[in-house]
Amino acid sequence: MNPHAAMSNRWPAIAAAIFAVVWLICAWKPWFPEDWALENVLSLLTAWWLLRRHRRAPLSNTAYALLLTFGIAHEIGSHFTYAEVPYDALAQSLFGISISELLGVTRNHYDRLVHFSFGLLCYRPLAEVLRPQLMGASSAVRIVAPVTVVATISLIYETIEWSAAEVFASDLGQAYLGTQGDVWDAQKDSGLALLGAVIAAGLSTSWRRHLRRRPDRDPG
Repeated sequence: MNPHAAMSNRWPAIAAAIFAVVWLICAWKPWFPEDWALENVLSLLTAWWLLRRHRRAPLSNTAYALLLTFGIAHEIGSHFTYAEVPYDALAQSLFGISISELLGVTRNHYDRLVHFSFGLLCYRPLAEVLRPQLMGASSAVRIVAPVTVVATISLIYETIEWSAAEVFASDLGQAYLGTQGDVWDAQKDSGLALLGAVIAAGLSTSWRRHLRRRPDRDPG
């Protein structure tokens, strides 16, 4: 077998193994264990669903790579809590700069980055999941549908966060909610997820148009 083809066939298992290792590392002494547990309920359910789906309808290797990237970003946030991810300290130790000072902000924006990444990175996997249901749909519908799903999931997640903050003790609820005093936090998070999905849709559309000019390539 061609080494490249063999690697391609093994990639889903490799991606799953990488995520498992990252998950175990981030599960070791998280800063706020109760918040880590809450953050990982949906993560583990999603991983379980992806494993079951892979047996009957696998996604592309690109989709698995995008999901792995998002999963790692989320696990880092769950380990430290999203409001306390020490990216500033890391940047200062490695490069001697403060990201917050460069951007002129005081709030920890790691949660904003991950919400944006959700839309940007999960658009392609969602498009593949929806593809069988949209076989007869127009190209516009196939482009817009995953964006709509991203926005819907983001709104549902924000509702879950708000409900958790109401149900659980104040410290745990606030750690999970992660508003950092911003009353418009949920709207901004959802808006960034939507923006990421719109950008991903634009990039995907441009790439497919480029590939159509090259009949030897499969748009995927």
